[in-house]
Formats: sequence, structure tokens, C-alpha cells
Amino acid sequence: MTSPTTPPRRIARGGQSIYGAPLGILMLEARFPRIPGDMGNAGTWPFPVLYKVVRGATPERVVLEGARGLLPDFLAAARELVALGAEAITTNCGFLSLFQAELAAAVQVPVATSSLMQVPWVQATLPPGRRVGVVTVSRGSLTPAHLAAAGVPPDVPVVGTEGGREFFRVLIQAQAVDMDLDLAEQDILDAGRALVAAHPEVGAIVLECTNMPPYAAALAAAVGLPVYDIYSMVSWFQAGLRPRRFQQG
Repeated sequence: MTSPTTPPRRIARGGQSIYGAPLGILMLEARFPRIPGDMGNAGTWPFPVLYKVVRGATPERVVLEGARGLLPDFLAAARELVALGAEAITTNCGFLSLFQAELAAAVQVPVATSSLMQVPWVQATLPPGRRVGVVTVSRGSLTPAHLAAAGVPPDVPVVGTEGGREFFRVLIQAQAVDMDLDLAEQDILDAGRALVAAHPEVGAIVLECTNMPPYAAALAAAVGLPVYDIYSMVSWFQAGLRPRRFQQG
């Protein structure tokens, strides 16, 4: 029996391998630079995250080939992250919206596969007559199935970066290890400007590609519109996993 002055014993509860990083990120297997702001740069996040590279899931296979045959690999990787301690799962490619339902069913924790999932949320904020537009790494590869899986209307205005000089080439075609950041930024700006020029009703932009956040601020300044990306979505996602504690009194 303890005396009234004896403090209660402190008991720590275990059961998992890693603590303090509730968000797990499924990564493509790629070699291009991951600069600050890129989802694959751990310094991008103001909170700790868990990473798992899905071997064989190259940008080319996921974007250009519809991730055919890769679902079992992503399910296994997601389960591994949850076993390590992840309380929620996201991915580092917007085209993985195709696996949203399967991943959520497999791991039984919250799953947000794609930045595209923000389109309905952002649309709800806009005044009548305005709509969301999307900038993607590859317009030709973004199918109605990708959009439907993320809850995006099939007629959403979309422009890709295929016609640029650097961004698409490095990420998808060449899978290079070096990237000219000025040219990459210009590709994003050109795509955003083309989107707004073709669809003047666009009132906000969602960036599909998780490698685009480093250029989001420049794009917002260039077109004068709000720009949302994987950073905005994951920040929202994390806020629910670890709500801020406010000092009282």
C-alpha cells in the first residue's frame, strides 16, 4: 500500500515498433531530387513521418501505366507502416487515387491517397460560377477512373506539364538524378497560366503531383488564385491525428 504522499507509478504502454510518427507515407521508387517542399523530403514536414518505398513502383509504371499489377505491393507496404505504428496512410503520387478504396479497406486506418481528394472540399469554398482547376504532371494519363476514385467531377478542367522542358522529363521520362529547378518551376507556371487562360472560371487550383508544392507559392502569385497541394492536404490530415492542445488560462 502506498502512502498518501507517494506519487502514482508511471506505466508506459507498448505494442508497436515506432512511436511519435502517426502518419505513414507510401513512396514511389525514384531517383530524382527531392527538394524542400517535396513530399519525399522529410524536412518538408513540421512533424515526424514514416516512409516506406514500394519497390518496383516507378513513376513511369504508376503514372503512365496506371499502376497495373502494383496493388498487392502497396497493400503490403501499407500494412507494414501500420504495423510499425502509422495511424493513417497517404502516398506520394496523386495517381494512386486508384487504390484509395482498397488501401482503406486493407489497413483499417484513415487513408488519403491523393491531393485530388481536395477538389470537392475546395469547390465548396468557391462562390457561384467559379470552379476548381487541376494541374497534373500528365494530363494524358489522368483518367476518369483516377478522378472518380478521388471524388472529382469528370469535367474538372485539367492541364498537364507534358509540354514543358523539365518537370515531366525528369520525373517521368528520364527519371533523372538532376533537375533544373528554374525550368521545373517555369513548367508549373506555364501549366497554371494555360489552365486559367483556357478556363477563366477557375477560382482555385489543386496540384495533383506531390512534387509540385515547392512551386505552389510562385504559381499562386502568378495567377492570383489560391493553390492547394499535397502539403495542404497532409497538414489537414495530420491536424486530425494530433489535434493542437491549447493552453487554458
